[in-house]
Formats: sequence, C-alpha cells, structure tokens
Amino acid sequence: MTDYSEKAALILKEHRESIDRLDAILIYTLGERFKHTQSVGKLKATYDLPASDPKREAQQIDRLEDLAKRADLDPKFATKFLNFIISEVIQHHKKQQK
Repeated sequence: MTDYSEKAALILKEHRESIDRLDAILIYTLGERFKHTQSVGKLKATYDLPASDPKREAQQIDRLEDLAKRADLDPKFATKFLNFIISEVIQHHKKQQK
C-alpha cells in the first residue's frame, strides 16, 4: 500500500466508526421515541381517542422540515422518514385499541 492509500484507509475507517456510533444513537433514540408513543397509544386506547391526529402530524412534519433545513438535511428525506415513523406509530396505536 502507498502512503496515500494507507491514509485514505485510515480516514475511511474513522468515518465508518463515526457512522457506526451515529447509527447506534439513532436506534437507541428511536427506541426511546417508541416507548413514549406506546404510552401515548395506551392513553388513547384507555380514553377512546383516535389512533391518528392529522393536525399534530402536520405540525410535526412542518417542524421536522424546518429542523432538516437547519441541519443541512434534505427536507423531503426528513418528511419521508417522519411519515414512515408516524405510520408505524399509528399501526401500533390501532393494535392497542383492539
């Protein structure tokens, strides 16, 4: 290996280690988020509230798009990501209502 390829391999390794740490943060954060949404689902089921709250969901999408812009992340990607999470949460809430 040349000095350049060794340096590139080291930089690549460092980036990958950072990516791995960030992936772990994302997974643990999602786990925490879903613990809270499960509690919300139980509350909704107890008080016969609808599984979905379109007004809140729209507010969250707007908020996340703004955060994405400030974080230099594609807002369309952020919206797709949140929509996926919201759909999972709603499915969990519907299961809790049965």
